[in-house]
Amino acid sequence: MHLDELRRCFPALSRLHNGLPVAYFDAPGGTQVPRVVAEAMTDYLFHHNANTHWAYPTSEETDAIIAEARESAARFLNARADEISFGANMTTVTFHLARALGRTWKAGDEVIVTDLDHHGNVAPWRALEVDRGIVVHSARMNRETCQVDMDHLARLAGPKTRLIAIGGASNAVGTINDLRLAREIARSVGAMLFVDAVHLAPHEPIDVQAMGCDFLALSAYKFYGPHIGILFARKELLESVPFPKLDPAPDTAPERAETGTQNQEGIAGVTATIDFMKSIGYRDDFGERLWDGLKSMKHVRVFGVPPSEPRTPTFAFTVEGMTSEEVARALAKRAIFVSHGDFYAATVVRELGIEGLVRVGCAAYTSGEEVERVLNAVEDISRGGR
Repeated sequence: MHLDELRRCFPALSRLHNGLPVAYFDAPGGTQVPRVVAEAMTDYLFHHNANTHWAYPTSEETDAIIAEARESAARFLNARADEISFGANMTTVTFHLARALGRTWKAGDEVIVTDLDHHGNVAPWRALEVDRGIVVHSARMNRETCQVDMDHLARLAGPKTRLIAIGGASNAVGTINDLRLAREIARSVGAMLFVDAVHLAPHEPIDVQAMGCDFLALSAYKFYGPHIGILFARKELLESVPFPKLDPAPDTAPERAETGTQNQEGIAGVTATIDFMKSIGYRDDFGERLWDGLKSMKHVRVFGVPPSEPRTPTFAFTVEGMTSEEVARALAKRAIFVSHGDFYAATVVRELGIEGLVRVGCAAYTSGEEVERVLNAVEDISRGGR
C-alpha cells in the first residue's frame, strides 16, 4: 500500500493544531487507529452486541466474532486459536498470569526480569515477592548501549529459576533483545520464558514457535488496534495453570484465563487490526534518517544502539538545559506530538541518571516530511527556540 493511500486510512491525520497538521510521533505509547478498525467495533456494538454462549442470534454472532479474533491473533503469532486469550491490556493479563503461576511456586523460587523492561513486565513478578515469597532478580542494562547484559542474565539463572521475563523490544529506547539467547538460558535451567512483545509487535513479525516462548503478551493499541491485551500461552500451560476464576465460568482453554465479560467490541476490532497489519506489512523507512539527524545535533544526546543493530524506529533523547516535558511542550506548539518521561520503563531512566527522556517513534503512517519537521524542530529548540 502506497504511503499516501495508507495515510488516508487514518482520520486522525487530518487534525490541525495551531494551524499546522499534526505529526504523531507518539506511536510507541499507542498508534492512531484506521477507519476500518473503528468500523468493525461500531458494527459489533450496533448489530451484534450480546453476551456469550446463549441460544439466540446476537449471542451466537458474538461467539463467532470472538472465535474469529482468536484465529486471527493465532495466525499473527503462529500459534493455535485455543492458545489465545484476551484481557484489558498487557499489564493486566501479566498480573493475572503471575498470580496464577505464583500458586504453583514456593517461597525461595526465583524469577528473572531485566532493568530494560517496562514495569508491566516487572511489577507483576515483584508482587510475588510479597504474595508468595518468590525471589526476583533483575538482569542489568548496559548504560552505554541500553541493551540487556545477557551474560549477567545467564549468571542469575540457576536451579531455582522458574521463569525469565524479558521484553521483545524496549518501549523506552527501541532496543530489540536477543530472545534466542534468552530462550537458551531459560531452557538450560528448566525455566519458562515470558515475552512482553508490546513494543516488538508493530515492527517485527512474531513467531512464538520459532521464538520458543511459553507465554507472550501484547496490546493491540500499539499496532493500530483497540485498547485490548492479548496473551499467548502454550496449550498445556493454559490448560493447567490455576488461573483465579469464578466457579461457574468455563474451565477450558482459552476461556479459563479470562475473567468476566470481555471488551467484546475491542475483540471485534482485533480481527480488523490484524487484517490491516497484513495489508501494510512492516515498515521502517525513516529510522536511519531520524537517528543520523538527532545524533548530529550538538545539544542533543541520543540513547541506545544505531539502526545498524537490532532496534525499532523508536528513539529517545534529551536536550541540554531542558526537561523532557519542556521539550515535548515546545514540540507540541509546532503540532508535533511526542511522549516524555519514563514511559513506565522507570528503571531505564534511573540507570541513565537523567530526569526523563523525549521519545519519538515512527509508525506506518509516518511521512518523510514529518521526519524532517521533527528534526528541524528539535534542532531549533536545542538552540534556544521555544
